[in-house]
Amino acid sequence: MYEELRPLLFSIAYRMVGSASEAEDILQEAFLRFHDETSKGADIDSPKAWLSTVTTRLAINHLRSARVRRESYVGTWLPEPLLTDTESEVARHAETADSLSLAFLVLLESLGPVERAVFLLHDVLDYGYDEIASVVGKSEDNCRQIALRARRQIEAKKPRFEASRQKREELSHRFLDAVVAGDTEGLKRLLAADVVAYGDGGGKAPAFPRPVYGRERVLRLLLGISKPAARLHVSDIRYAEVNGQPGALLMAPDGRPVGVVSLDIVDGLVQTVRSVSNPAKLRHIDAPPPPNHD
Repeated sequence: MYEELRPLLFSIAYRMVGSASEAEDILQEAFLRFHDETSKGADIDSPKAWLSTVTTRLAINHLRSARVRRESYVGTWLPEPLLTDTESEVARHAETADSLSLAFLVLLESLGPVERAVFLLHDVLDYGYDEIASVVGKSEDNCRQIALRARRQIEAKKPRFEASRQKREELSHRFLDAVVAGDTEGLKRLLAADVVAYGDGGGKAPAFPRPVYGRERVLRLLLGISKPAARLHVSDIRYAEVNGQPGALLMAPDGRPVGVVSLDIVDGLVQTVRSVSNPAKLRHIDAPPPPNHD
């Protein structure tokens, strides 16, 4: 049962809290409570419904307590990145990569904990309003109203992505190759005029403290990336799919990821660059083996 339900429950917890490590803690607590209840002889008709409810409620409580920590966070806060591919359990459960993207998870931060739960359970994970009502302790009509308000808020700012996965990957490879080569003209052709770059070092690793807006400013940032990369001891860059979108891992000589980059690509141009170098947000990442160039 654990292996069967874990992908679903992780999908709920991770989208709710934006942290893989905290989502794992929530899952462990939910399964521990389930084990305690069944050990006492409780007859749970639907383990899926019971665990979904407990997982969601734990995530709501976690978000309420996390608000103070977020307000005192050093620099830009970004979610903990996930490496996703066709084999990962997260990707298998999430039919749409867009709802897993860092852009979407950042947008969810604008919703309150209960709003986020109702919206995710209904619009992303296809739960019925009757199920959601029992999870969040509100009436079905109330849940419909909450979902409607949240949907309007999300739809107004919902990120767009290049529809073709092949085009996204091809353009991301060209972009990263141009960054490594310091190809000014190549980068200019690939950056949208209103491109934005975000960096999350959490005060623990090199990162630009505020968002950088516009092609010229982002271009200067990318062309000067060698200094912070040297401070991070980057020895290799590997292409990767990050939260369903194209990106890269920045690798240290000992094989540890010291940075993760995710790209939002729209209409054949890089619209957003997100970089996470906070080591606390990279501990859960198992780096793939280096590519075989034979």
